Amino acid sequence: MAEHGAHLTTASAAADRPSIFELVAQDNLMSALKPALQHVAKVAAGRDPARYGVLWRWFDELFALLDLLVQRHYLSTAGASFSENFYGLKRTADAAGGGRPGLPPEQLRRSLLLLVLVPYLRGKLDKLACGLRDEDDYSIRPAASRRGRLRRAFLAAYPFAHLAWEAWFLGQRLGYTLGPAGRHSPLLGLAGVRLVRLTPDDVRPAEETPRSARAKLQQGLARAAGASLSAAVFFLQFLDWWYASDGREAAGGPAAGPPAPPPPVHLAHRPDAPLLPKLRTACPLCHKVRANATALATSGYVFCYRCVYTYVHHHRACPVTGYATEVQHLVRLYAPDG
Repeated sequence: MAEHGAHLTTASAAADRPSIFELVAQDNLMSALKPALQHVAKVAAGRDPARYGVLWRWFDELFALLDLLVQRHYLSTAGASFSENFYGLKRTADAAGGGRPGLPPEQLRRSLLLLVLVPYLRGKLDKLACGLRDEDDYSIRPAASRRGRLRRAFLAAYPFAHLAWEAWFLGQRLGYTLGPAGRHSPLLGLAGVRLVRLTPDDVRPAEETPRSARAKLQQGLARAAGASLSAAVFFLQFLDWWYASDGREAAGGPAAGPPAPPPPVHLAHRPDAPLLPKLRTACPLCHKVRANATALATSGYVFCYRCVYTYVHHHRACPVTGYATEVQHLVRLYAPDG
């Protein structure tokens, strides 16, 4: 039994076969990097919504573009994604087997498509399902139309599709851990590649000094970019720990809470910023007496639930201040009974 499980923490029977822990760690690297960058975009948008609000509203698309550029560079130069190269792994085509870093054009295109497009579409589907579920719970839209029936069908089928997707990946990882499967992820099979460890022959060409000045410049820029990305990963993970609920107490900081923030600023220079009504019980969007009063946790302003939900769902910002806001920042206000 001990011999059978030895490959779980060390190399397996094949010298170039990575352990399951290396593979799971590199899978989690990019998934941990996106929330950290999203937090930076949210802080920037909160400080200056007029200038950096676009980073928050289009974060998914901007991150997908950055991911595309980074993954294309590493797949072309190292034959691996950024996270795979970070953990000393490379991709090798099924027909080619092992060898020097580099992928055939077909496998490179498939790998790039699956590395960038699949996470982007999955994130969009998750947000769509969450938004439709909120609309259905609070009856934001009528459900009698054909579109309403399609929404209900999507909401009914999506949990089962999500479960099937996760079970597919879990089964592939179990198969790799126990030995029969050659890949830990179905996406590798769709790309026609498998992951192996880097060898000294793979590292040696990258360390050789190029002869031409242009080649030296390209190699220097590639090394600087790789070092910067690696340093950024650790720095963003440190920021995530520092701003955690117990991060400052663990670092020996004061246990008291932060000082009260200043009141939110009304961005009157924004063309789409609504004018605040004179009546305190009126909604800043429809200028009528508030129905189902709802406050935004990001700014404190109170609106009608239907008005503010529709605005935040489309603009991802507070209507008055422009602060970065998500649907989960809506707080329903209930009057006491009697």
